[in-house]
Amino acid sequence: ATPSVIAAPAPAKSETASVAPAMKELSPWVMFMSADVIVKAVMIGLAFASLMTWTVFIAKSIELSVASTKLRSALKKIADTRSLAEAQMALGAKEGILPSFLAAALREARMSAGLSSDSGIKERAASSFAEIVRAEARRIRIGMGVLATIGSTSPFVGLFGTVWGIMNSFIGISKSQTTNLAVVAPGIAEALLATAIGLVAAIPAVIIYNHFSRVTKGYLELVSRASGAAARLLSRDLDRSHGSVHSRAAE
Repeated sequence: ATPSVIAAPAPAKSETASVAPAMKELSPWVMFMSADVIVKAVMIGLAFASLMTWTVFIAKSIELSVASTKLRSALKKIADTRSLAEAQMALGAKEGILPSFLAAALREARMSAGLSSDSGIKERAASSFAEIVRAEARRIRIGMGVLATIGSTSPFVGLFGTVWGIMNSFIGISKSQTTNLAVVAPGIAEALLATAIGLVAAIPAVIIYNHFSRVTKGYLELVSRASGAAARLLSRDLDRSHGSVHSRAAE
């Protein structure tokens, strides 16, 4: 009798074929749609946090760039001016941090007219300048707290989603009474996706926060230069007024 040919075991092949399609279906969108409602909420929240990060990045980049350009231009315009009034004329009727310094200096000089103590006028003007600098620092840092919060909390929020998802995966394993990779992998992948989204939200937020910290520091140095320029113009005006008084007295 002719010996029969022994065929390769079909079950192993069919099992491998059944696992492969299941593994191929683990796209991020499929994992999101099949995730638990809590994990979905975590992912949506982290995606919204990431959107806020990039919104703040675009808005603050434009704001800081425009503010720095305007302040540098204003400082160049008053570089050769000799008095507060001349500096105001050079700038024109514009809003900005430097016109605010000039207006504060002129207001203090006008309110202190007739007083003999120049040091007192300068101290009061410096106090007004400090208030303007603090207000500008608060204004220019708006939005950075959001970046700091997202950068520090997003990984932990993603970790919460991962822990919750893995707990659900273990519950599913106990119910199905199997450790087949096709059954276990989707739940674990869904859980890990939450951590991945948390890192995607946190890493750019930290980098952007550090970037804006450096840029903001540079801008506030420009603000300090503007404060110093206004203080020097005020000092010249005071010296000039006293010089004219002495010359009239000598006559």
